[in-house]
Amino acid sequence: MEIISHLHTAILVSDLTKAEHFYSHILGLKKVDRPLKYDGIWYQIGAFQLHLIVENNQNHKLVNSEKIGRNPHIALGIKDVKTVKNYLENEGYKTQMSASGRAALFIQDPDGNIIELTEV
Repeated sequence: MEIISHLHTAILVSDLTKAEHFYSHILGLKKVDRPLKYDGIWYQIGAFQLHLIVENNQNHKLVNSEKIGRNPHIALGIKDVKTVKNYLENEGYKTQMSASGRAALFIQDPDGNIIELTEV
């Protein structure tokens, strides 16, 4: 077997309206058509897609609440971590800088899914 690409990652959200606000308006991701009948949203990020699937009975328990980057997460590339950090905090989101010293920060969506934003 030869894996040739990463197509998408699916995450669970409980409130599609709150999730859409976070991913569409706060992160600025672009929605794409979604040919499925159950609730959700798809976003295109370069050649990769992020799929939001509605699931009301989810539990996002942190394995490591002190360093949230040491939990399951999605990593996305950004241009300027300082600008993004200021923007997110001004919007009321708590950020956590990477403990590794890299130009990266971590944030949680309204359901507790962790997003890493790394300067590339």
